[in-house]
Amino acid sequence: MCLAVPGRVISIDGDMGIIEVGNLKRNVFLHLTPDVSVDDYVLVHAGCAISEIDEVEAKITLDILKELADCEIRR
Repeated sequence: MCLAVPGRVISIDGDMGIIEVGNLKRNVFLHLTPDVSVDDYVLVHAGCAISEIDEVEAKITLDILKELADCEIRR
């Protein structure tokens, strides 16, 4: 199973960018999302931003992922 995680673009340098997911910052390739700008949200899979995503949808998805992680910790 594959999972793409939403993150907010905090900087761009050519085809590379830094995204923020919660407290984590990661370098990602942006070549598949050439029109993305700083503060946009993208779906990231295997180190590549694969598509842009609406901010509201991104936050809903991040809340669900956090809830799932919290459930796993309580197990």
